[in-house]
Amino acid sequence: MNSEQILKHFEETNALLDGHFLLSSGLHSPKYLQCALALQYPADAARFGKLIAEHFIDKMIETVASPAIGGLVIGYSVAAALNVRFIWTERQSGEMTVRRGFRIREGERILVVEDVITTGGSTRECIAALEANGGNVVGAASIIDRSNGAADVGVPRVALVSLDVPSYTEDQCPMCFGGDRPVKPGSRTAAQKSG
Repeated sequence: MNSEQILKHFEETNALLDGHFLLSSGLHSPKYLQCALALQYPADAARFGKLIAEHFIDKMIETVASPAIGGLVIGYSVAAALNVRFIWTERQSGEMTVRRGFRIREGERILVVEDVITTGGSTRECIAALEANGGNVVGAASIIDRSNGAADVGVPRVALVSLDVPSYTEDQCPMCFGGDRPVKPGSRTAAQKSG
């Protein structure tokens, strides 16, 4: 499955949206990738998970970790393809943490997997939380890289699709200048706008 086929899948599942969106990074963008729609069927998630896992077969990965919530489905699918355990990090009082009783062995080789990377912020926070608990993060991956390779997460990373999608701070957003208000994906307004 190549980049064009993956994007076609996103289009066919209505997971590639056009509009004016407020991203989790705080940036605004005219495009949004709703990976939950692209991954709603387990066979699709398994296919993307296998494609990512193929990049890490020889890296002796012991654990796959994802930041909650967006990375959970694809992270689990990659872990299944590699036949390793899966854990996740989540925010507690605004800080990314390792919770749920997950324990990390000192030096444990971990791959961090996300659905979409824009700035790499969530991935970097996930990596920091894992490393603070003794993990050795050896790589990162995502289905989509909205930064077209520009996002630096501090470890080698791969993406199944790299896109050059514009994103803007609020004070530089041309859509805001035109009087259009952004919507947070997943909200009722976003669903109405994309439908």
